[in-house]
Amino acid sequence: MSGAPLVGYSSSSEDEAGGSPAAAGRREEGAGEPGTHGAGPAQTSMPIPRLPVPDSVLNMFRDQEEEVTDDSIKHGGRVRNFPHERGNWATYVYLPCVIQEELLELQELLVSHARRYAVLLTAMEEFHISLSQSVVLRYHWINPLVQSLKEHVASFYRFFCTASQVKVYTNQHRTRTFVGLEVSCGHSQLLELVSEVDKVMEEFDLPTFYKNPSFHISLAWCVGDLTDKLEGQCLQELQEIVDGFEDSAFLLRFQWDQIRCRSGNKFFSFPLR
Repeated sequence: MSGAPLVGYSSSSEDEAGGSPAAAGRREEGAGEPGTHGAGPAQTSMPIPRLPVPDSVLNMFRDQEEEVTDDSIKHGGRVRNFPHERGNWATYVYLPCVIQEELLELQELLVSHARRYAVLLTAMEEFHISLSQSVVLRYHWINPLVQSLKEHVASFYRFFCTASQVKVYTNQHRTRTFVGLEVSCGHSQLLELVSEVDKVMEEFDLPTFYKNPSFHISLAWCVGDLTDKLEGQCLQELQEIVDGFEDSAFLLRFQWDQIRCRSGNKFFSFPLR
């Protein structure tokens, strides 16, 4: 959820700069006095020098040629899983989650409690369950992949799941840590969806999802690998907060009615039946 360099600007043909020496010679040979039909000897001429391209033209695309440099400070310390490259679109498939307002209160309680263990969590603003890894997709493959995904998930019905078990996760490169709620009911339906998404990824020679996945909804995150601080006593206390929260059984039951695919700044939605 990572620019090809542009070639230097130059004239498109030699004729734009006054013509090639051979062409100039041919024009001289046919340019004799009227009635001579160019029968006289051809006069040699010096080739017309090409004018230099102005610096303003040479520099007009320089900003696009420069490699994009990520500044993690602008992104809360987050680091890309793969480098930015023009034409590559970060793409992933997921189930968007619409939550009750009360769940935000539970989220704040968990974030606040983690501070007691010197862990400064940032609350998630959007919620989802991942059905694929984040992969690199070339722009011209976006629509074909989306069409294939649409066909593979067309037969799925809406379903419910429950996510009530607090767990600590890290990303693949262990540059971020997450506190999430693991799915405890609805796991089989999610596996069936992942199976179809994996088939689409294989069609385009992209990585499939993790083996034996722990489906979850992330509630908060922090930079770095802080699992040692969050697991153990802290994790137990976070679970107690969830279990004791009013109407938690209702708040932590989610209905899924659509699948989404995000590729760069493009979003595609596939309603479930």
